[in-house]
Amino acid sequence: MPKTGIANLPLHPGKAPRWLFKRMVQLSKGILEVMSYEYGSGEFLQRISDPFWFQALACVLAYDWHSSGATTVTCGALKVALDPLEHGFAIAGGKGKASRKTLTEIEKIGEVYNLSTSSMDELKYSSRMAAKIDNSAVQDGHDLYHHVFIFSENGKWAVIQQGMNAQTSYARRYHWLSENVDSFVCEPQTAIVSNIRQDKVLDMTAKQSESAQKISVDLVNDNPIHLKRDWAMLTKPISQRTLDDWTNVAQDNPSIEYLYMPRSINWKKMNEIYDFQPKNYEQLLSIKGVGPKTVRALALISDLIYGEKPSWSESIRFTYAHGGKDGVPRPVDLPTYSKSIEMLEDALQQAKIGDKEKINALRRLKEFIPENKQ
Repeated sequence: MPKTGIANLPLHPGKAPRWLFKRMVQLSKGILEVMSYEYGSGEFLQRISDPFWFQALACVLAYDWHSSGATTVTCGALKVALDPLEHGFAIAGGKGKASRKTLTEIEKIGEVYNLSTSSMDELKYSSRMAAKIDNSAVQDGHDLYHHVFIFSENGKWAVIQQGMNAQTSYARRYHWLSENVDSFVCEPQTAIVSNIRQDKVLDMTAKQSESAQKISVDLVNDNPIHLKRDWAMLTKPISQRTLDDWTNVAQDNPSIEYLYMPRSINWKKMNEIYDFQPKNYEQLLSIKGVGPKTVRALALISDLIYGEKPSWSESIRFTYAHGGKDGVPRPVDLPTYSKSIEMLEDALQQAKIGDKEKINALRRLKEFIPENKQ
């Protein structure tokens, strides 16, 4: 089973020292050269979309093993080290302002690869939709601030993006792989990996949300006057309620999501959507300006007025890549563990780096190897 998904990391301030980042780039270049030569771009995209392999790579490069910076700095080093023509794939985007240059960079690199206009449009669409899904369709409290789009000259792609939750002081990393995406709006990630489970996460990509998706499309394709009526019904109760009433409701049914109904809606945008008449939920999400507030308002109206309940649970399936030493959540998966190690170890042994750095890198890699390999 491909291990694409997400990982949670504590937010850490600061930057990588220049001396360290320089060596991270050098070591990354060696690893990329060997992997590109030995396995091709497809294997690298599969590996980089595995959140655990990516974390191991960050450790091998000697960056902090458990922080938000592991994502941004490792991606930054890979981007500098990559040569699109030499390696057969390239990286667009990055952290903060750099993430907003992703589409422009896809076009520039696409010209280097001599990609057709339709191929570049498809890549740009995939980049935008991956960000839209994790920022709007899955509302887990993490706002995206880092987006990296990795793509090969044959059109395959992977996404590594990260959002932050200021209240919990945690960042969450999301991984995508094009080969695993049959639909952007129906469980596009094959696994979600986290050591933190949150309550009341709106997941409009879950299969449970399919009916709510259809209602959302029907709502925006109907006259916006009707949508205004439904929205007003939930934000402005007809009869006055007391605090005791809300307390009783909360005790009987703790999932009173309508208390979090957005207090403002961009009705001009709703009129534009109505004029556009989206055919399905993916087309609705793809419209520029359709963000978390719009998605949430439509989901709540679908739930509370029309009885089509979306998913309010977080889709975490397992917590560790290769199991846990105590058998929780399952015994260590040694074959998968060994394959991940051998892939990195082989790359490092052949990488074009200095002997001292090679020894240090291999020493760090050995720390991932279980003592019992039976």
